[in-house]
Amino acid sequence: MARTIDEVEERLGQVAPWTDPKDARMKAAVALVVREHDGDLEALFIRRAEHDGDPWSGDLAFPGGRIDPEDVDARAAAVRETAEELALDLREARPLGRISDVMGHAESIRVSAFVYGIDGDPALEPNYEIREAFWSPLAHCTDPARQEVRDFSYADQTVPAPTIRLLEDARAPVLWGITYKFLDHFMTAIGRPIPYMKWEEEDGEWR
Repeated sequence: MARTIDEVEERLGQVAPWTDPKDARMKAAVALVVREHDGDLEALFIRRAEHDGDPWSGDLAFPGGRIDPEDVDARAAAVRETAEELALDLREARPLGRISDVMGHAESIRVSAFVYGIDGDPALEPNYEIREAFWSPLAHCTDPARQEVRDFSYADQTVPAPTIRLLEDARAPVLWGITYKFLDHFMTAIGRPIPYMKWEEEDGEWR
């Protein structure tokens, strides 16, 4: 059970992440940034700004975005997007590993995730795309009281999906979707699996 950055690096080094070999219409990359705090680990999340027509408007996520033609690779895109969104330079952070790619079938998008460790409390400067950035203890991810299934409307369908409540405000968005799946992969890899609901997709539904 990883509770330090060293332990996260060791655990991720023992897991071979799956990377999608096929091309995708859209490609994106995110950064899962962790730090040590009060004897445990915290992860960095963003709450996206609300925009009409944006299917992820207001959602909780990891910093990141689409891979641009000028990006050398997916990792470079994650680093660039994190700097643009939060003014956080991951070139000075400690790379800890990678998580398996996640496919967003409804949007034909492939998302890659890279894990970084940082020290202290760096200044974060959210840009216009981000409503807020915050650190959340990994213990929240394994607290059954913070987990429930909710219905979401997406691509003209309503589907039930597992969620985690990271923010204390009951009116705030919950974590779900692609970011939930990344977090599920990560927590399992570091020996702290989400105990209540595993993400399982069957016939277009989450069970």
